[in-house]
Amino acid sequence: MPFPTHFLWGGATSANQIEGAYLEDGKCLSVDDVIGRLVPSNATQAQPTGKRSLTEVSSAEIEDAIHSTDMSRYAKRHGIDFYHHYKEDIALLAQMGFKVFRLSIAWSRIFPEAHGQSNPAGLAFYEDVFRTLKAYGIEPLVTISHYDAPLYIATDYHGWQNREVLDLFIRFMHTVVDHFHPYVKYWLTFNELDGIKHHPFDAGALVEDHFAPEDFETAIYQATHHQLLASALTVQYVHQIDPDAQVGCMTAYHPFYPMTPDPQDVLDAMKKTEESLESTDIQVFGAYSPALIKQLEQRKIHIQMDEKDAEILAYGTVDFVSFSYYSSATATSHPLEEEDGDIYTFINGPRNPYLKKSEWGSAIDPLGLRISLNQLYARYHLPLFIVENGLGAKDVLQADGTIEDDERIAYLKEHLICLHDAIQIDCIPVMGYTSWGCIDCVSAGSSQMSKRYGFIYVDLDDEGQGTYRRYPKKSFYWYQRVIATNGASLFENETKNAL
Repeated sequence: MPFPTHFLWGGATSANQIEGAYLEDGKCLSVDDVIGRLVPSNATQAQPTGKRSLTEVSSAEIEDAIHSTDMSRYAKRHGIDFYHHYKEDIALLAQMGFKVFRLSIAWSRIFPEAHGQSNPAGLAFYEDVFRTLKAYGIEPLVTISHYDAPLYIATDYHGWQNREVLDLFIRFMHTVVDHFHPYVKYWLTFNELDGIKHHPFDAGALVEDHFAPEDFETAIYQATHHQLLASALTVQYVHQIDPDAQVGCMTAYHPFYPMTPDPQDVLDAMKKTEESLESTDIQVFGAYSPALIKQLEQRKIHIQMDEKDAEILAYGTVDFVSFSYYSSATATSHPLEEEDGDIYTFINGPRNPYLKKSEWGSAIDPLGLRISLNQLYARYHLPLFIVENGLGAKDVLQADGTIEDDERIAYLKEHLICLHDAIQIDCIPVMGYTSWGCIDCVSAGSSQMSKRYGFIYVDLDDEGQGTYRRYPKKSFYWYQRVIATNGASLFENETKNAL
């Protein structure tokens, strides 16, 4: 059986990784514009930095970045220049047959000053993007905040832990929804809201040296609380403006497998899953769980809450749950002989001997996607939407302009077959699938171009050198056929072999 009739096939991006034009038409610096690349060109291994993640920066590094004009080091400043290529790029997405395109809106492009007026040029840019998508019959799936805050949120307000930032965001959100709701049926509030615990600068505009060491974890949870309120208020406002629109949350999900049958390993895997879904639980159920409240008390983390916060959370629950899935993870209470995990992410644990690894060290586990869908639906009983999935790999542009990315095709095919089985066999309601980085973009964690995910190759290297010309890869035509057949082409070889 093919996929559901109205299944939304497409791809996903974020403003900070594709747009470029970082100071053009009134835009101000964002947190992403001061995150420098810390790894050598084309590297798949990173040296230890002593930082929480590769996207963390100090106050001194921010000051240096503000005065730097080094576009090769600060790659998100140029991105892939979607700002000037969006018509060409959307035409290519339409050629593939996209039904939906996930993108985000740069807060720094709409409000370059905290208390200033909205930027007409920024609003006009996004409106024309939406009009172009509409002309091709592509639905936008809009992430209102995708690891992308104006730099002044970090430098002047010390990040999302400051409740004033909630008010600034609500003004931004109201402006975005008011202007663009005629074009947008599907909204996401925050990208991977749970990520703030692992990379608090790009996710929460928190600079660690702004806080005493003993206060930083509390600042992270306070910032998370304010983002949860922002998410709930967004749901309420979108429903008020457009009752037919749907608003979802988004989480980074990876099923944790116990490494052994040891009950302690099983418990560890369960606890890691619970921790990874703390924010999603609140966005779906509308309240902090008793277990989370107790854990925060035990860790002496006190979140300051206003009287109406509980009511805001309760009345701002989401319509669907979206998530990113790249790999599974393992958990154990036993000493690690060999640690595994993508070197640019926070997902680490014992190596799973049953799984192959990608070039960048991430476990490849298609069945884990089906497991994830079953776990999330059993927990939430809401429609699901896979909004990120894909393989980061090095691609070679041949002299004739072709790119043979068979490894990516194999990865995506295996995952899509498992997605199909979750829908047709397990009866999981899935709204759609947007592969990550459908057009090559600057990597979120490593700021590399060499770690490519797209169906469309962008002629740009890690040093920012290249023509920016776009080239369809082999996977472009493969995905085009998958969409045209509503997934039936995934099973063509099996059908032929059965005859």
